[in-house]
Amino acid sequence: MNGNTFRMPARRLATVAAATALAAGPATLAGAGSAHATGDHGRASATVLRTGLDVSLLDKTVNVPLAVTLNEVQAPESAEKTALTARLDGVDGGKPFSVLRADVAEAKATATAGKSEGTTTLARARLHVPGLPLLSVIEVQEVTSTATCEAGKKPVADADLLGPVTVLGKKVTLTAGGTTDVKVPGVGEVRLDLSKTETTSRTAAATALELRVHVNPLDLNVAEVDGTVTLAKATCESPTAPADEAEQPPAHQEAEEDADPAAEPAADVKAQGTRTEADLAETGGSSATPYVAAGAAALVLAGGGALVLARRRRG
Repeated sequence: MNGNTFRMPARRLATVAAATALAAGPATLAGAGSAHATGDHGRASATVLRTGLDVSLLDKTVNVPLAVTLNEVQAPESAEKTALTARLDGVDGGKPFSVLRADVAEAKATATAGKSEGTTTLARARLHVPGLPLLSVIEVQEVTSTATCEAGKKPVADADLLGPVTVLGKKVTLTAGGTTDVKVPGVGEVRLDLSKTETTSRTAAATALELRVHVNPLDLNVAEVDGTVTLAKATCESPTAPADEAEQPPAHQEAEEDADPAAEPAADVKAQGTRTEADLAETGGSSATPYVAAGAAALVLAGGGALVLARRRRG
């Protein structure tokens, strides 16, 4: 009685252990190596005006830099300012002078997990440099620039100029994507690059107008002005795209694997975890082989115990 009472729970325990080992195998493998990458926000910027000019004075042997910006923003921001003035020591007695005046001067930059974008709009604008208080370096009707970067898509850059353009008092016709030189005797020259765009796999930049300015006004104590002016520039950088959901196994495939845990996977399929069962694959086994072996051993032990018990009863 005591022997039978002791061995029956043991036999049942061995059977339960074997079933547990077989069930735990596929469950453990299904949970290994699961990871989901999340994307981060991109970047964007927009600038209505940026100058990098050197101003040489008549009564001094020094250059006075003129480096100003209007509505320079980075995502997520927006700004609008229609006038910009500056002061330079030695120029017109230090009085403020107008650098840019416009009816519309707007810059916007936005960035989300799916898209980043920079946009600028400049309408009815007039640009001045020191020494030329009455003559505009350039007058434009409207210029815009847009840089759009969406996750998983090719970035797009676009710059447009609408309406007439006047440079140093002369009406000019600009060529998109080309360079135009304007020379005015006794005043100077301006080189203009229209609609400059640049894209890479993750970034985009658009500049409506880029000017190379060299003028010698000889007025207001200014001998020479030389440098660059950028109008309506927008940039962006794509957000990091999340992991491709197509890489995850379909739901019906996972169900089939659970129904047949001992089925051997295709030869070109590898587990998502860091460990690969190369030694088992060479002998024809699979990643579930250790669990099958453990369950078989438990069943053998249970069968042996039952056989010994039957012989004792016969004896």
